[in-house]
Amino acid sequence: MTGPGEPPPRGFSGGGDDEYRSTVFDESFVRAARLQEFSARERLADREHPVRPLPPRPLRGGPWRGLVLAVLIVFAFGAVVYAGIRTQQQQSVSRPGPRVMSSTVVPLSPGGEDRVPGGRPARLLERSPAAEFYTGAAGVTLPPVRSTAHFADSQVLAALAVAKEYVVESSLNPEVLSGETARPVRILIDPDQHAQFDRSIERPAADGHHAATGWLVRFAPGHTEFTGEGVRVRGTMEVRETEADALEIVTDHVFVYAVRPAGASDERADGARPDGEAASLFTVRRELRLRFDREDLRDQHLTVERSEVRAGPMSCAAPAHDALRPLTAGQSAGADHPAGTDPYVRDGGDSPVCGTLDPSSLPRP
Repeated sequence: MTGPGEPPPRGFSGGGDDEYRSTVFDESFVRAARLQEFSARERLADREHPVRPLPPRPLRGGPWRGLVLAVLIVFAFGAVVYAGIRTQQQQSVSRPGPRVMSSTVVPLSPGGEDRVPGGRPARLLERSPAAEFYTGAAGVTLPPVRSTAHFADSQVLAALAVAKEYVVESSLNPEVLSGETARPVRILIDPDQHAQFDRSIERPAADGHHAATGWLVRFAPGHTEFTGEGVRVRGTMEVRETEADALEIVTDHVFVYAVRPAGASDERADGARPDGEAASLFTVRRELRLRFDREDLRDQHLTVERSEVRAGPMSCAAPAHDALRPLTAGQSAGADHPAGTDPYVRDGGDSPVCGTLDPSSLPRP
């Protein structure tokens, strides 16, 4: 045992105070306390509250220190706002603009004095390469659906469904083919391309970017009408992932239309009309490159990046950027040829393009 004034022997614990010997409570620590213990007299008056909170101590340095702190806070807030605005500006500058559709429309002219075969539509189709084609939308078939590295099979199927709808509406819809409306096609296109599409429909141009026939198949009103025979179709669709955020679908279809001059009267049983004319076949091959980003998949839109169209029989001199004007039964191209191209002119837009229609694509006699 040790006395109250003597230290304990070595190795002997002197009580519970030993564990607090390393802690020193200096005057600054005591002054910084937020609670103050009541005195003995105060505890007699209030036994329920042994301590009371102290009011906050004023900042050292007086009001200047508070002013400086406020200025720093305002400056920091302004810096954050400025950084956000700069980030948005950089993103808006780096964000790519609307993708521009490019197109090529090539009329196919029968050679020499060859006349376009005529007859009954069903008979012409039986004797043409389109004899085994499907009729209408049944010919726009979907490939097997498989997921890609960054897109699930459900997303691939959604893209294919929109692509098929676009091909059908732009190539088989009678109101679109006759030039009555273009709305069924427009609503499927990404809104970023609406301005280009509207300009192409309202003011077509052979500049490679504003051909109405690059977006859809349209026959010149008052020039050509359909016989009522269904359009024969055959083609393919291919899906590929071009980047982590986009799918690309390439479509390649052949459409065969039975047509006759506009305003023609009903045909007789042999296919000839009272004026001696008959129906004929008109063939259009369309190759489209369609793009789908994740926003397009969500909104069921697509972006048309490229369109290549070859159509005949047509006259090389006939404009093909606004509407298609088939040569009908009994007509020939004769000595018709596209207008001359001046290589010194750098407009780069209106150079005529024409091809020769292979006789094997016409119905057999």
